[in-house]
Amino acid sequence: MPLWLEWFLAVLLVIGGVFALVGAIGLVRLPDFYMRLHAPTKATTLGVGGVLLASLAISWWRGEFGVPELLITLFLFITAPVSANLMAKAAMHRRVPSKAGDPPQDRA
Repeated sequence: MPLWLEWFLAVLLVIGGVFALVGAIGLVRLPDFYMRLHAPTKATTLGVGGVLLASLAISWWRGEFGVPELLITLFLFITAPVSANLMAKAAMHRRVPSKAGDPPQDRA
């Protein structure tokens, strides 16, 4: 494997790890359910995406097509926003309180 490809894969893995770490910290540190919902759906999805891109690049280098990596990526990027939307709707239906406050009212 050429050195430039190893560096590229290392950068993808580090970026993926940083995004996953930021998502995990956000999940722990953010104050309420609605804010915590963004951490796994945004940052962690990008983190897993970086790791999967590195895995896909290794598969292509070996001459394989990388079908499992493509399917995992597709499944992840489709299900994460849908599940976050459904959880937010369920929390709103159950009237889970938010620390963000009420949105400003239109006075016109």
